[in-house]
Amino acid sequence: METSIVGVGVGITDRFRTVVEEKIARVQQLAAKAQRLDVKVTHRAYRGGRVPDETVELTLVGKGPVVRAEAVDGDKFVALDLAVDKMAEQLRRAKEKRVDGRQHPRGARFEKGSGSLEGIDVQPASADVLQAVATGAVPIQSSEDEEDYSPVVIRTKNFDPEWMTVEEAVDRMELVGHDFFLFVDARTDHPSVVYRRKGWDYGVISLTTQAAPEEEESLAS
Repeated sequence: METSIVGVGVGITDRFRTVVEEKIARVQQLAAKAQRLDVKVTHRAYRGGRVPDETVELTLVGKGPVVRAEAVDGDKFVALDLAVDKMAEQLRRAKEKRVDGRQHPRGARFEKGSGSLEGIDVQPASADVLQAVATGAVPIQSSEDEEDYSPVVIRTKNFDPEWMTVEEAVDRMELVGHDFFLFVDARTDHPSVVYRRKGWDYGVISLTTQAAPEEEESLAS
């Protein structure tokens, strides 16, 4: 497996490269078909006396989905250990799911009549939840009251839509190490989100396709 190590604001020593080669043996055992592992080390210095830290990002590239893991610590060697542990756990969970899938070849089944999913602990969202998501029923901080005003920074990311089944979305979520995964359900063409609950339990929220309010009013008239 090819390994690439890049430092941002920090030099990469021969000792660190040697430790990386030793640590990634665990990754190779769990992802034998992986083609490349990118290691990025970023040094961040702060004002106000805050201690600088090191961020280690691992990106595993192969024939399947990209797997990522990240960790932060004041020592880049400790951050590397934490990132490798995270990636190994993600790969282990994904491997266990593949083994379980071979032992239970039927997998999840979607019942069109009832709208239920059999073979996986995923329940469609209720009508109330869908309505709340569709209408944006979220408390909004008013800027009129300056004394109570508290600015919130919202990070926005845009991704190309990916059509897949609920089961595939759960697998992708496990590989990237997130608590949720946004996708388009290949069975219904509805924008959906799978999320982790407890243990091996998962949930899914889907948005039903409908005309925008302006279009509905024009059609009615």
